[in-house]
Amino acid sequence: MSEPDDHDYLVRSVSTGTFGRVLLNSRSHHLVVDGPAQNGCPGEAITPAELFLGGVAACAAELIQVIAREKGMPVPEVEAEVGGTVDRAHEVRRDLTVFESATVRFALRGIGAQDASALVEAFKGR
Repeated sequence: MSEPDDHDYLVRSVSTGTFGRVLLNSRSHHLVVDGPAQNGCPGEAITPAELFLGGVAACAAELIQVIAREKGMPVPEVEAEVGGTVDRAHEVRRDLTVFESATVRFALRGIGAQDASALVEAFKGR
């Protein structure tokens, strides 16, 4: 019996001299993140909401490839697009921001439609 595979992740953010702009650090990687302009922030760099959706999109593309390899299938070229909508006029909760809706779209190249569909279904099951 194998040992469980533990994963510990640590990401830090620190404010900068610009209101609404933070520096995000993970391991040796650094990324500038701006709050959205409607909050009075710069809105020039990627926003926290975009990073959140981007994390889901990156996970989706990576996991489709992992599942294909596990199944002994050709590993496809994967494009994953995640969109989300925040409707401030109809907030579900006033005390925090939530996405009203989210969509995930895939484009898989290098495999047939039936295999692509099977991979997406396997992804949804995880």
